[in-house]
Amino acid sequence: MENMQAKEAALQFGKGKPVIQVLKGGLIHHTYKASYDEQGEQVVLQCINQTMFHHPEDIIHNYQLVYEAVHGKEGITIPPIIPAKDGKLYWIDKYNQFWRAIHFVEGSYTALVPKDAAAARLTANCFANFTSALASVELNLLRPVIPRFHDLAMRYEQFERAVLTATQQRLLTATHVIAELRQRHHLVEFYNEVGRRPDLFLQRVMHHDCKLSNILLDVNTHKAICPVDLDTVMPGLYFSDLGDMIRSMACSVDENSTDWEAIAIRPDFYDAIVEGYSSGMGDQLTSEELKHLHKAGLLMVYMQSLRFITDHLNNDVYYQISYPEQNLNRALNQLLLLEKLEEYVPVTVD
Repeated sequence: MENMQAKEAALQFGKGKPVIQVLKGGLIHHTYKASYDEQGEQVVLQCINQTMFHHPEDIIHNYQLVYEAVHGKEGITIPPIIPAKDGKLYWIDKYNQFWRAIHFVEGSYTALVPKDAAAARLTANCFANFTSALASVELNLLRPVIPRFHDLAMRYEQFERAVLTATQQRLLTATHVIAELRQRHHLVEFYNEVGRRPDLFLQRVMHHDCKLSNILLDVNTHKAICPVDLDTVMPGLYFSDLGDMIRSMACSVDENSTDWEAIAIRPDFYDAIVEGYSSGMGDQLTSEELKHLHKAGLLMVYMQSLRFITDHLNNDVYYQISYPEQNLNRALNQLLLLEKLEEYVPVTVD
């Protein structure tokens, strides 16, 4: 049934009979590659997850705005959206599902995780180049697809509300994590201070989902072509992209690991990420942002631990789990990572 719907959608975006191939790796949307028998045209076809994105037209609006801003610029190329037969940049099927198609970039591939520090640097540099290339975009024209997505103060408030409403059983399992997160409230205070200084900590066009798997790589040179999965492109602060790359790439294990002893910061990866991002941003970072650059990882790891423990206390309503205490373990994983990061980058460094 699913492939039939994809075929019906594909007919709206290309000429001839489409051959549908499921593209794996994405966790949010249903994604396919549609190849047409006329002119050899190929598109990436997606059915947008409307549970997470309530206004998918905003995704299209932002994508088109970004595409027009970088089109023709040297160093970064974003594949264009393919209009449907009715001229719109999307198509809604009889089940009220929202479909879009983007040009398939020939000679490209994606990789899941960086195999070495050089790959981590490439990732950070690519996302920094992306933000840098969009410096002229008027931020008020971008629509907030997920309002307050990386608002640390809001995430902390959600955490404290969850503590008040959680069952006694959930609270007892989370006592240690709750106490340790409360002890680090100074990170929330720093975030609030950043918000009071918009002239020193600038809002920019941020990707908000920075990882190697969201970059197209050239099959011959293995260099970055461009970022993809631009659904969370919104105005944001420097730590959103830099910090999340530190969180996801500088750690020795992923966020689902329960091998507590194995959790560590990989210094070569950390340094490569910071250097790659800084060089990609060039002189766009303010002196105050440069001074507090190492806060980025601390803020994002702390925020993710807050989000995981909040979901555990709320009976696992947001993140998918495969066993009952997975969100608790994810929160502890991130807390341990935060401790390792604090050792590697002392809070007093700034």
